[in-house]
Amino acid sequence: MNKFLIAVVAMLLPLQLLAQYQLSGHVRNATSKEGLAGATVVLERTQTGTTSGTNGSFSFNNLPAGAYTLKVSFLGFEEQRVNVNLQQDTDLNITLRPKALQASEVVVQATRADERTGTTFTNVTREEIEERNFGQDLPYLLEQTPSVVVNSDAGAGVGYTGIRIRGSDITRINVTVNGIPVNDSESHGVFFVNMPDFASSVQDIQVQRGVGTSTNGAGAFGASINIQTERVRREAYAETDNSYGSFDTWKNNVRFGTGLINGKFAFDGRLSRIKSDGYIDRASSDLKSLYFAGGYYGDKTTVKFITFSGQEQTYQAWYGTPEALVYGNAQDLKDYIDRNYIEGSDRENLLRSGRTYNYYTYDNETDNYQQDHYQLHLSHDFVPGLSFSGALHYTYGRGYYEQFRAEDDLEDYGLPNVEIGSEVISTSDLIRRRWLDNDFYGATYALQYNPNQRLNATLGGAWNRYDGSHFGEIIWARYASTSNIRDRYYDNDGQKTDFNIFAKASYGLTDKLSLFGDLQLRTVKYEFLGFDNDGDNITQTADFTFWNPKAGITYSLQPEHQFYTSFAVGNREPVRDDFTESTPESRPKHETLRNVEAGYRGMFGVGEILGQGITADVEANYFYMNYQNQLVLTGQINDVGAYTRTNIDKSYRQGVEFSGALRLGTSASLRSNISFSENKIQGFSEFLDDYETGDQVRTDFRETTIAFSPDWVTATQLEVEVLKGLRAALIYKTVSQQYLDNTENDSRAIPAYQVGDVRLRYNIKFENVLKELELGLLVNNVFNEKYAANGYTYSYIYGEQYTENFYYPQALRNFLLSVGLKF
Repeated sequence: MNKFLIAVVAMLLPLQLLAQYQLSGHVRNATSKEGLAGATVVLERTQTGTTSGTNGSFSFNNLPAGAYTLKVSFLGFEEQRVNVNLQQDTDLNITLRPKALQASEVVVQATRADERTGTTFTNVTREEIEERNFGQDLPYLLEQTPSVVVNSDAGAGVGYTGIRIRGSDITRINVTVNGIPVNDSESHGVFFVNMPDFASSVQDIQVQRGVGTSTNGAGAFGASINIQTERVRREAYAETDNSYGSFDTWKNNVRFGTGLINGKFAFDGRLSRIKSDGYIDRASSDLKSLYFAGGYYGDKTTVKFITFSGQEQTYQAWYGTPEALVYGNAQDLKDYIDRNYIEGSDRENLLRSGRTYNYYTYDNETDNYQQDHYQLHLSHDFVPGLSFSGALHYTYGRGYYEQFRAEDDLEDYGLPNVEIGSEVISTSDLIRRRWLDNDFYGATYALQYNPNQRLNATLGGAWNRYDGSHFGEIIWARYASTSNIRDRYYDNDGQKTDFNIFAKASYGLTDKLSLFGDLQLRTVKYEFLGFDNDGDNITQTADFTFWNPKAGITYSLQPEHQFYTSFAVGNREPVRDDFTESTPESRPKHETLRNVEAGYRGMFGVGEILGQGITADVEANYFYMNYQNQLVLTGQINDVGAYTRTNIDKSYRQGVEFSGALRLGTSASLRSNISFSENKIQGFSEFLDDYETGDQVRTDFRETTIAFSPDWVTATQLEVEVLKGLRAALIYKTVSQQYLDNTENDSRAIPAYQVGDVRLRYNIKFENVLKELELGLLVNNVFNEKYAANGYTYSYIYGEQYTENFYYPQALRNFLLSVGLKF
């Protein structure tokens, strides 16, 4: 018997040696955790090699059992070797650390948070951006991140769109592209309509909530959106994405790149057009854009030039839709018409339009604007661990919006009355254009010192200059008085210089405990045309100096489990209207935010089902944002007769945010986040105009909820690979009630809403000239929810108190189909 067993073993041993297994895995960025597409993966001492796919995945099939060494490399990252003893099917997770950072990346990293900064952030990878991108504006691609609420004037996500994070609107969110500020220097806003299809040229996005780390540009007073454009690709490529959907919505683009030429040079480009009629009547958009990048990538030095441009013509839908049409009935509409004395064509427009009502009917009531961006980046590695990056930038914007005005007073345009015989005419129908022509230029820099795993230090900053010209023209008038075509009825300029310097460092005291410190000095000088106490226009100057300190601690129980806490101070100057519509005596103060963040990040390996590994990511954090002198609208009229924002001494936001992701291999994933917050103003006074007396009536409130700050926001996505290459996702968003003003009045609110979307993506890969075909379908608002995501309100007294609410209704069920080709 023993001899027989030995013989059996001797016969089976060669079969064991002939056993074949699969070696697969993912290559990821060690900092952002995103997959690295195009990484080179080689089995050393064999003739076998491959490149990672779109999400960083790779695989080798039918490998005999034995010991192997994988060599993994990717441009701009440290090469890594991984030893594997292959005795069964094996799946690896390989992370590469950035090394000699290519152009723009040093500045991007210098203004980004990481696992050692003790702040709250979410990284959105290129893969996630691509799967969400059907042509809607950038805010809609960030809708699934925690505490985010988005809206669209036209109702379908194309044209003018808005985003709020933790209740803070875009004027309080710092936005940078490759470390260069995008926020308008005067209004602090970002108009994503001027950057159509920009997401198609984006590598990744980091959303920091709260004050975050030091960055360039306007102060982050609720969040930061840090955008990095696409990295160089090693191989030449040509791609096109095309979408069509409801409201005659079209997206067409072509993207191309040379790959690395002689291992040193690369050029990339994109041309795009997006067009939509919009859900709201006449709220059409015609958007065009381009992107081009060319660079030299040396061993230690990189030079990269980037330009992108957007041109838009958007029919205005700014007025909103009366509450009676969005949430009311026929009687509510009749009452609205009667109390506002609406007659003629305006009345007919209200009666026939329904919830897609648009107040504007003039055929060229459009916004027309073009914005061109130019960036030149230089990076250099002096010695291992010491890198420098600098950038020069210039942005040129110009354009106007055109309006028809019925029976405006001539004196409002500096024109005398018209006398025809004995008749004196003091009003006229007219068409006007309001222009903005501006230049924004400057320099940014960052010096990074990273001698070892424990220390990472950065010295960075920027100098930026803004020159803006604001003027208005009358291009037609029924009664022109003494005016000539192109006469300017107002003309004023604004100049703003913004300088900042910051130093920050993280240091690992032990393998588990790290400290982070960050100090920024920012100075602002703003010169503009405003009012004096007599109401006359005079040149004024405002100067600010801000110190913004930040500090954090992180503690890692294990590499996959981390606790963090941080404290940060942010300061922010008022916006243009706060200055120009006030005097030096009534001018509001700057705002200050003190922000505490504390949380946990963890990664778990749960087990296996159906032979696939289950992993889970969990994040939970608490935040407290304490505002001093927050600026809010109260309805009060200042000393020059303007409704301006008023400093509120005390207000705060506090809450908790939970997010998690559960993945069953590559076949299914569930992602969800829940945000609960309390947003309060302590001590608020409302002022209402009394039209009968000409006075204002004041009402005091002890504590109220901050406007546009829902208590609950949730986002959930369940995605399943139905068939090989076919992925289906159900996306569900809920937003609780939001108030339209700061009085916490339920009659001035946006009702809660729940919206579901369905997305399908089908990929077919080829081994010829056409490398990939992708078909997509996005069904928005699949449950046909009637809801609005934004609005405004005003109240007045005329014998009794009246309130008018206006909303921006979002589209009912609608779809987008896409076809993508990769060569």
